[in-house]
Amino acid sequence: MAWSPVQKYMAEFLGTFGLLLFGGGAAVFSLGQLGNARVILVSFAFGITVLGLAYAFGEISGGHFNPAVTLSMALSRRMPMKDVVPYLVAQILGGIVGIAVVFGIVAGSPGPLGLAQSAALGSQCYSGSGAPLGCGFSVGSVFLMELAATFVFVLIIQFVTRPENGAKNLAPIAIGLTLVVTNLVAINVDGASINPVRSFSPALLATYWSSARWAIQESWLFWVAPILGGLLASVVESMFRPSGTATSA
Repeated sequence: MAWSPVQKYMAEFLGTFGLLLFGGGAAVFSLGQLGNARVILVSFAFGITVLGLAYAFGEISGGHFNPAVTLSMALSRRMPMKDVVPYLVAQILGGIVGIAVVFGIVAGSPGPLGLAQSAALGSQCYSGSGAPLGCGFSVGSVFLMELAATFVFVLIIQFVTRPENGAKNLAPIAIGLTLVVTNLVAINVDGASINPVRSFSPALLATYWSSARWAIQESWLFWVAPILGGLLASVVESMFRPSGTATSA
């Protein structure tokens, strides 16, 4: 079945919108709740949301919803190069609109709004740049966390979505559960990005508050590390291809 470019780009927009609305929303609406309960809540919100969205839109666009995944698939020649920039634009716009809805909801209550401001709408962070006290890990530690976690996440996506995989219909389950695990590990380090748009969208909207502009200053790391992790996943996956297997753009 052939899908038009516009349908593919809209699928990426809607998927990333849903990811930030429900995953990002869980992160923002649970601010102030301490302990493992919040970590589990946010982790499963992201994982289950990705699982559902992948089943909904995976056949149309591949269900990336993440620039690190898109660039990894492009390097592997598993998507047309002409689609890369439109995919990235659709993901960025979808993420911004999704977190904007969350911002609009939280703005209706002074208490949660204050927490959202202090956390820059749930942005990820490292120590420095005026970030809150809870951002206790150094830039090097956070970079390594994001690089390694995204590498594993995208590597699994690469493997389970291979054309020759006989169980591709189960791929969204593997992808969603892997995202749950990466969040369970990374949230206590930096808030868990694993996706540049997941970090950039709240950081951009948080510039509304001068006290939260540290997030946009730190967002570079959550672009560079996940993208490098995704590209590394593409290289490693290529080393495990069956002999005679070819990729096509």
